[in-house]
Amino acid sequence: MNDDATVAEPSSAGHARHGLDTTEAERRLARDGANELPRGERRGLLARTLAVLAEPMFLLLGTAAALYVVLGDIGEALVLAASVAAVIGITLRQADKSQKALDALRDLSAPQASVLRDGARLRIDARRLVVGDVLALDEGDRVPADARLLDATQLGVDESLLTGEALPAPKHVGTTTSDALAAPTRADHVYWGTLVAHGHALAEVVATGARTQAGRIGASLVRTATPRSPLQREIDRAVIAFAAIGLALCALVAGLYVALRGGWIDALLAGITLAIANVPEEFPVVLTVFLALGAWRLAREHVLTRRMPAIETLGAITVLCVDKTGTLTENRMRVAALRCGASAWDLASGAPIGAPLDDLLARAALACRVDPTDPMERAIVEAAPSPADARERTRVREYPLTPALFARTQVWRAPGGLDGACSGAPEAVADLCRLAPERRARLLADVAALARQGLRVIAVGALEHPASLPLPERQDELAFVEAGLVAFADPLRNGVTGAVAQARAAGVEVIMLTGDFAETAEAIARQAGIDVGDGALGGAAIAACDDTQLADTIARRRVFARVTPQHKLRLVEALRARGEVVAMTGDGVNDAPALKAADVGIAMGKRGTDVAREAAALVLLDDDFVSIVRGIRRGRTIHDNIVRAMRYILAVHVPIMGMALLPLLGGGPLVLWPIHIVFLELVIDPACALVFEREAAADDVMQRPPRDPRRAVLGLRLLAGSIGDGVLAFAACAIAYAIARASGCTDAGIAAAAFVALVAGNVGLIALNRGNGLWRARNRTFWIVVAGAGSALASSLALPPLARFFRFEVPPPGILALAAVLPLALLACALAVRTRAGGRTGTA
Repeated sequence: MNDDATVAEPSSAGHARHGLDTTEAERRLARDGANELPRGERRGLLARTLAVLAEPMFLLLGTAAALYVVLGDIGEALVLAASVAAVIGITLRQADKSQKALDALRDLSAPQASVLRDGARLRIDARRLVVGDVLALDEGDRVPADARLLDATQLGVDESLLTGEALPAPKHVGTTTSDALAAPTRADHVYWGTLVAHGHALAEVVATGARTQAGRIGASLVRTATPRSPLQREIDRAVIAFAAIGLALCALVAGLYVALRGGWIDALLAGITLAIANVPEEFPVVLTVFLALGAWRLAREHVLTRRMPAIETLGAITVLCVDKTGTLTENRMRVAALRCGASAWDLASGAPIGAPLDDLLARAALACRVDPTDPMERAIVEAAPSPADARERTRVREYPLTPALFARTQVWRAPGGLDGACSGAPEAVADLCRLAPERRARLLADVAALARQGLRVIAVGALEHPASLPLPERQDELAFVEAGLVAFADPLRNGVTGAVAQARAAGVEVIMLTGDFAETAEAIARQAGIDVGDGALGGAAIAACDDTQLADTIARRRVFARVTPQHKLRLVEALRARGEVVAMTGDGVNDAPALKAADVGIAMGKRGTDVAREAAALVLLDDDFVSIVRGIRRGRTIHDNIVRAMRYILAVHVPIMGMALLPLLGGGPLVLWPIHIVFLELVIDPACALVFEREAAADDVMQRPPRDPRRAVLGLRLLAGSIGDGVLAFAACAIAYAIARASGCTDAGIAAAAFVALVAGNVGLIALNRGNGLWRARNRTFWIVVAGAGSALASSLALPPLARFFRFEVPPPGILALAAVLPLALLACALAVRTRAGGRTGTA
């Protein structure tokens, strides 16, 4: 990479407005490389294979192969080794598929940057930033590269990542442009990974990737450890417990074999076989694969997963708190009504806008930022007439909106002197204009009338400040006169009404939060199908409630108006105190505490700040409420499928362990040796990782209440059901074994009959835990696994070389048919009984 690119050349004013040309940007990207810190090296195939071989099951199989070599049975050892290689191949394939899904998610979640390219403001993947790009930075943005400030308005940056200083560092445009970057930071530069706490700026990129300050310090700044989720910890404990049981049984079986039959090597093989059968190594594989592929499937529903445990929580959500603007509505504003004194205009009238309402729009445009991104400001700028002296105007100062005063002011120097305007919440503008009580009451009455139509309303004030006097530091020290009201239509998103109804049918209450007037909030809530109940509760009323009163109030209210981020946090805490599982949406810097406090924080992907996205567990890629409900449906389906797979894994080990013990206790021929366990693993692994993961949602997935998150997945109910299913399959295998033995079959014929019953029972357990989805042709993987298992089983019986390795002999046709049909018949009866009882097979 070219170190000359570390410091950019001084830029002209034209470059600051135009940015780089696309062709030049691509050339620099090819020269300097992507704007990202070095990642740790990914493990190669050999390292991943060795990691798989270190797992308990493969260590036991390796021991078994070594024992065959000691016995001199090289052929048996080679077949076992080849079979183990096939299982390893499947395991590596599953891991590779999961990794690709995670890589795709990482690409989707890559940070974005707002830049000027070819004179237009674009949003691009931050990894494609190059030296010389002009960044547009706003409050809440994570700075995507080291950059020199070209223009800044009240800019403060949190540089604690680099300096450890908690307070935002003030930033301003400097006079030097080509000095080397100083350590640790400079007031006229912003740095990769730091956070814009307030203000906005234009800045020219001077360093990217490893050449940034953070890159020089080291990648440890951004490396974080991912904590284990509750379900992962639960699975870890289960695997340890079952492994301990397996080792104990291994010792018991080996001892019994020596005591009853003699021969310590065969005893070790029998013990190893039982230990392998008892180790549920599929548990962690299932969880890894299901969560990784589940996150990928959620991304296809426009829901990006930032924290995997959120997938587990989605199905437990009981309350969904959503912003009105941009989530329930399209956030596609257009001017719908204007009020100025006795003059009025409404979009529905079809009449053109005339004076003095054109003057009101022009005044409102003066309060907008240059090249605005806010939908309301863009609507104003598009509707307003361009002033004749637009090119001669120069912005002197901006007073940004603050939590204490919901209004913004822009001051301009025009040929005739100072000019400007304020715009914002009507009550805030009324305060700035110092309206008399009677006039303020009439203004707010007009606002309420417009709000009842579902319109969003702002007020506009005209600046009256003598050019001879200096501008004050505070916005409320300026003088304004009332200019009028501008109202905007923001239509409801398609599908919102149906999604709200679907959420309520699923036991999820939808609560709407908005900064708008109560009348606007109630009108939109009724359109969306949200229960208005006792009406909208205002932010002032929330602030006046103590925690107990608020907890009582939210039981009756579903709409909250004039809400601030602090109110959101209190609402989340109050809902959680009532035992609710809360999902909360947010997009602003100050929404981060509420997003973190919620059980599932959901940030907006399009309009959300970087701070909100980093605080959230999920990110809506399309900012659409409908996607949240689809995500809840997908989350419930993922959890259901994990439970189905867990239930199957527990159940399928019961007949395997039973058929390993039964011959020893009953004095009959052994059925299972390590090669048979490997054969079964070639059925079990694809069933777990492929069949159940692809299972479609249950018909009632959105008609049942949310699950209790406190209830363990591997609880007594699931354990009892799994063991019951497994005992049923074992009973069928034991009957086939006993009948074959009573019929005078050879030891090889008895083993073959019992193994056919075991494979048939395995297939039956897959079908049983698929439940009502058994005949869904769209899950073709199930039928592929069944066909593969049947073909392999038939080959092991019909082909003499394979039959010798498996120690099989084809039993009489009647016994063979009984062994194949009996397990399926018993499990089919269990499925029929369960379906008739209305149970959901495989879900907890």
